[in-house]
Amino acid sequence: MAFYSEKVMDHFQNPRNVGEIADPDGVGEVGNPICGDMMTFYIKVKGNVLEDVKFKTFGCGAAIAVSSIVAEMAKGKTLDEAKSITNEMVAKELGGLPPNKMHCSNLGADALRKAIDSYLAKKEGK
Repeated sequence: MAFYSEKVMDHFQNPRNVGEIADPDGVGEVGNPICGDMMTFYIKVKGNVLEDVKFKTFGCGAAIAVSSIVAEMAKGKTLDEAKSITNEMVAKELGGLPPNKMHCSNLGADALRKAIDSYLAKKEGK
């Protein structure tokens, strides 16, 4: 496990913001059939700001750590700021990820964007 940073291990062993939001404003789900990781993000929006972000993840330690850090990075941000979170930003925030785990950082940012998109579609009546 030496190839994971201390921050990755911390977020894997002590994930933040785990769970569901009872009446979410948006939900985004992504999965990678190759590795078996599944992530679902739930958001609560107040004004134009992510008031709460929760997740449920089935996957490896890196996937759990990524979900935890993405939720932390997004909470309190505007929708546009949260949508601009990239996989590179996520990996950097975690102190790096091994090359074979970089796809996990894509999943977290993608699930968050899908949750925001679902909120915006609901808001527009779609």
